[in-house]
Amino acid sequence: MKKIRIIVIEDNRLLRDGITAMIDGQSDLRVVASLEDNVKIDPVILEKKPDIILIDLGLQSKNSLVLVRSMKKNYPELKFIVMDLFPVQEDIFEFVKAGASGFILKNASVREFLKTIRSVFKGEKILPSNLMGSLFSQIVHEAVNGPKESVIIRSVRMTKRERQVIELVSDGLTNKEIGQKLHLSPFTVKSHVHNILEKLAMHNRIEISAYAHSDKGFTDLQDSISSMDESGI
Repeated sequence: MKKIRIIVIEDNRLLRDGITAMIDGQSDLRVVASLEDNVKIDPVILEKKPDIILIDLGLQSKNSLVLVRSMKKNYPELKFIVMDLFPVQEDIFEFVKAGASGFILKNASVREFLKTIRSVFKGEKILPSNLMGSLFSQIVHEAVNGPKESVIIRSVRMTKRERQVIELVSDGLTNKEIGQKLHLSPFTVKSHVHNILEKLAMHNRIEISAYAHSDKGFTDLQDSISSMDESGI
């Protein structure tokens, strides 16, 4: 039986050795290299020919995101699983765009850990379990699989003003800054943001921004969105 070949990149030696021992205890898995982040990875990949690379999100001396992006570009057939204790949504989104296929929480059970590895090897995209089924998982799915019909176009009728607010939120502007650009009071902007969150079933501004940046059609289809009369706003 062909074993799934894995490289582990992790700063913490104790954790690295533990992960290696756990994986090597499986009949269908094999760690072909266990590395610190200061080791040159390209010669190891060429020699060991891994199927999957397990990489710590918070490497000390390198930017893990840049490393994943670079390796995915040089070795597009490789699959990458990112390990972290509590990955934030922004990190997950950026790593998925860079080419990561999955995430493993460092406090996951052994069963979940091994299941993620096997699922990613089969071609599945695996998010942390606490995000599965959420709107954010849908955003990531669309970022990975290419733009589809916009959630906004498909699900709700956004006003022109709400669309303007979404675009400015995605640029990182505060309510006060958005108000200055649109000649609105911060209170009015706050009200628009609240309405947008409700319409899109989102929880915070980060999700609005992630959606706006992930959906290429959001900008391209600006003129096709139904505009409602803004009088009185």
